[in-house]
Amino acid sequence: MHNFKELKVWQKARRLVKEIYLILKSFPEDEKYGIVSQIKRASVSIPANIAEGTGRYTDKDFSRFLDIATGSSFELETLIILSSDLEFLKENDYNRIIADLEEIQKMIYSLKARIQNNS
Repeated sequence: MHNFKELKVWQKARRLVKEIYLILKSFPEDEKYGIVSQIKRASVSIPANIAEGTGRYTDKDFSRFLDIATGSSFELETLIILSSDLEFLKENDYNRIIADLEEIQKMIYSLKARIQNNS
């Protein structure tokens, strides 16, 4: 069992959620139940699945939750790209979020590789 609060990837993903929630305040009100809702769910899913995976008893289970977190990160990346296409995001916010997501994706991949090598 791992302590998720000590994982750098969980910490970074958690900070990203806060950043995204703050940025979403500037999105159009009529997107509240559309893209905004989807972005919130996808962003929260990343650290939540990392945390849930640490509570599992096998590395195989933990690895499966890391896969779910990765999928959520790619879903979020797509939603951020679409938000940029729709001109809901400022370019500097877009660039920062994409860079953070790419780093989180690499960190999840590395963590998963370490777990699999320990098995």
